[in-house]
Amino acid sequence: MTEWTTICRVDDIPVLGSRRVSRPQGMDVAVFRNSEDKVFALLDRCPHKGGPLSQGIVFGTSVACPLHNWKIGLCDGQASAPDEGCTPQFACKVEAGQVFLNAGELATLALDLLAPRAGPGASLEVVGDPAFAVQAPHGS
Repeated sequence: MTEWTTICRVDDIPVLGSRRVSRPQGMDVAVFRNSEDKVFALLDRCPHKGGPLSQGIVFGTSVACPLHNWKIGLCDGQASAPDEGCTPQFACKVEAGQVFLNAGELATLALDLLAPRAGPGASLEVVGDPAFAVQAPHGS
């Protein structure tokens, strides 16, 4: 039997907006509400460059990534053609105005995906690794 975790009330999610759900491990989950009061949940990470989907614009059953305007389907996490990629989807349900997410998925799904990094440390190496070399700015 599926165990469900109460997240919030539907009214706590702005129409055409989202709410982020933190997890003890792994990246946040974005819970979206469209104009028809349907609720969807995706990992808060665009499959393109890792943009925060929770900050995107919701329209219909899609969200536009705020970084590069990729259109991501809220029903399945798939990028719309010609773009390719997918972000993990989380099972959710609404009962009596309350939003629930699948507790098992929250605890296990997409824990291996990393949040994107920006700035000087945004390379393939791991920050804090002794082998990670930070380049000094070039002098004149």
